[in-house]
Amino acid sequence: MTILAQPQAPSIDANRWHNDARRKRAQDFFEKTAAERPRWKRRNDYYYRQLKRFFQSAIPEGNRVLEVGCGDGNLLAAVKPSYGVGVDWSPTAIEQAKARHAHLKFFVDDAEDLALNEKFDYVILSGLLGGLVDIQRALEALHRVCHPRTRIVITEYSYLWEPFERLAQRLGWKMKQPAQNWLTTPILQEILELAGFEMIRSGRRVLIPVRLPVLSALANRILVRLPLLNRLGLVVTVVARPQAPPVEIAPSFSVVVPCRNERGTICSLIERLPAAGSWTELIFIDGHSSDGTVDEIKRLIGSRPDLRIRVFPQTGKGKATAVREGFAAATGDIITILDADLTVAPEELPKFYRALADRKGEFVNGTRLIYPMDGRAMQMLNLMANKAFSVLFTYLLEQEFHDTLCGTKALWRKDYERIAAQRSFFQHPDPFGDFDLIFGATRLNLQIKEIPVRYCERVYGQTNIHRFRNGWELLKISWVAARRLKFAP
Repeated sequence: MTILAQPQAPSIDANRWHNDARRKRAQDFFEKTAAERPRWKRRNDYYYRQLKRFFQSAIPEGNRVLEVGCGDGNLLAAVKPSYGVGVDWSPTAIEQAKARHAHLKFFVDDAEDLALNEKFDYVILSGLLGGLVDIQRALEALHRVCHPRTRIVITEYSYLWEPFERLAQRLGWKMKQPAQNWLTTPILQEILELAGFEMIRSGRRVLIPVRLPVLSALANRILVRLPLLNRLGLVVTVVARPQAPPVEIAPSFSVVVPCRNERGTICSLIERLPAAGSWTELIFIDGHSSDGTVDEIKRLIGSRPDLRIRVFPQTGKGKATAVREGFAAATGDIITILDADLTVAPEELPKFYRALADRKGEFVNGTRLIYPMDGRAMQMLNLMANKAFSVLFTYLLEQEFHDTLCGTKALWRKDYERIAAQRSFFQHPDPFGDFDLIFGATRLNLQIKEIPVRYCERVYGQTNIHRFRNGWELLKISWVAARRLKFAP
């Protein structure tokens, strides 16, 4: 009887040999074509300028930036890093980059076996993943150049454009390339997670990759940002961050309470506020109260030995100013806002603290629109407006927001300092204090999480909400978000 031999799976060594052979062929191709690439980039200058604009919007100036697969270094130079490093596996491309950008550093290195061992704030992967042999291996190698706040900024061709990309190569409109990897956003998200990263946000850019008078600007600045049409964008954009373990040493906690004529709630707030972290401070910013609020706070300062209670008179006007002054006075690692009217219970705050301390997110926003509310906590017109603006801001910011105006928000103090440093970018004063933080967190690509909280009826004093005046302010802020974030050039 003849026994047929069973086919054996390739050994790990055989697979490695095949991958190394593929990698060598790809390296040889890019080295042979390196001298031609600047000419092709000039020929398709309009498309590459669209890429530069995206990276300039995603990466604020003055950061430490690494580009893997840097080519001639033009993209790295465009984001204006304080310290910029480019690596590429083509020696010819690296020589080109050094000649063009003497103020930056360039090295020959392999994306899938990265030898560099420095930490960067941003890592650029522009069109790199499509040409790699082992994407997961390359992403895993990035950990040696990342700190917990590093952001990985990725662009790749959309898989929907594969037939057009092949046609463009055949017609001589695009430089010929070896066989490419075509990634959907969900698949890329899975590979990122397997490699120890998590996706923060994704989007699409560029409907028309060539210059057509009027039409290209309309399509690439406006139409590609609209629902449904957005799915047709040529370029998939992704921002990701390293998955981080919980911090080993409990961070300290600062609770900032803007208050104005809230004497009747101060005692309850101080009694009910849970302490958290290595220590907790409670900072009141009083907006010129006339009902004895400050006297009540001072009377209760010694009533909770586990809290460092402080009170400061507000120097300006409005809640936004109070929030900024409170954050400036805060010394804790994590800062949160609690409204003095107790419409959000102090007992909710440990959820916000734990989300940050456990590295579940980097900016935590409360939402009052999930749980049922107390009967008169929010009037129907206000509720409808809040829901409408939540939908609008979710679209404009490309991140889910159920309740942008919930006063309870938390973030790391270091991240707040970065937000404050780039506040002038938006060129519009925020009267609420909420959008200063939300817009800043979005621009810095912080991982945003929402925590449902119960919204209770005010038990003392009067609300400072003016629905029509505030609604008009929200419309103006929406325009700022559209102009500076969603439809930025």
